[in-house]
Amino acid sequence: MLNVEWLKQQFQTHFSKQPQVIVRAPGRINLIGEHTDYNQGLVLPMAINRYVWMAGSSRSDHRIIAHSFDFQNQAEFSLENNIPARSGMWIEYIAGIANSFIQQGFAIQGADIFFAGEVPIGAGLSSSAALEMATARMLSALWNIPWHGPTMAKLGQQAENQWVGVNCGIMDQMISACGKSNHALFLDCKDLVMLQVPFPSSIAVVVLDTSTRRDLSQSNYNTRREECLETAQKCKVLSLRELSIAQFEHLRPNLSDVLQKRGRHVISENQRVLEAVEALRSNDPIMLGKLLNQSHQSLRDDFEVCNDALNTMAIQAQQLGCYGARMTGAGFGGCCIALVEAAQAESFVEQVHQQYAQATGLTPKIYICHSVNGAEKLT
Repeated sequence: MLNVEWLKQQFQTHFSKQPQVIVRAPGRINLIGEHTDYNQGLVLPMAINRYVWMAGSSRSDHRIIAHSFDFQNQAEFSLENNIPARSGMWIEYIAGIANSFIQQGFAIQGADIFFAGEVPIGAGLSSSAALEMATARMLSALWNIPWHGPTMAKLGQQAENQWVGVNCGIMDQMISACGKSNHALFLDCKDLVMLQVPFPSSIAVVVLDTSTRRDLSQSNYNTRREECLETAQKCKVLSLRELSIAQFEHLRPNLSDVLQKRGRHVISENQRVLEAVEALRSNDPIMLGKLLNQSHQSLRDDFEVCNDALNTMAIQAQQLGCYGARMTGAGFGGCCIALVEAAQAESFVEQVHQQYAQATGLTPKIYICHSVNGAEKLT
């Protein structure tokens, strides 16, 4: 795990000075509510103890120079020129946030930045949102801009939509900015009403990385979003959030088979989120696990975003005594999550690791996670 002293040493090595500020922003898992955020629906994510760490110092000019430890290279841009978008590099996330700050009217200047990440890239744990929120936290700290999590999350979404070319919803940035330790975040993506829901310490959240990857800007993510929009248009509503299950069943015969499946997933998933919140409030992990299993089935059959590795991982986890398991994130590769009795988590991890490796020939990476606070300034 990374830490403040290591970050200070690395910054000194690359920039020959000590950093003024150190921040970190977490990745996330989504307990339930997948592909509902950009449909103005309901989600239940949790910030986890896997971070993007960032050290920074202000500059007197308008250049932002950033060094990535993970990619082992350096890039820069000027705030005075047209900031390049869609470069295909990690720097576009930092540039996108800087541009969003400028568009918002925040007065920022240049900065030297070093960052390193613990959030697996492309695994469905929102490494991009963690980088965006770490950047936002850094620029806010360097230039004395008041930190307001929901505002910064909106700027992060804007950066990813406009700069990176991924038409993501608001969930990933919001949980990375606004997470709370020992809680999941119930978020209504239509009006951004949030409710922190206590998460029991007796349940461990195990992240099961399949070691398969996808690039959202190149995958069918944007296609799924377009299909959902088309479904809503044909149902004559602004978003699928506006439809109940009964209303959708009445309208369903007017849709193609594909659009029926896409709509059915989103609308039923919203209902599962509501039921999951009630399961947490009533301390009913068995019901919560059943809802996760149902969510995976819907993502597999109706939304069709599960690859073979995700299906294998989820099924094996479900058969090994967890409360429930499902893919998390956009899909097409990445991670599953499983809810396990905390006392049994270590043995569960060993069994899943062995069985998955035997079944697929892939070596999984498995993490026992807990919920943490959102983006924070450490020094």
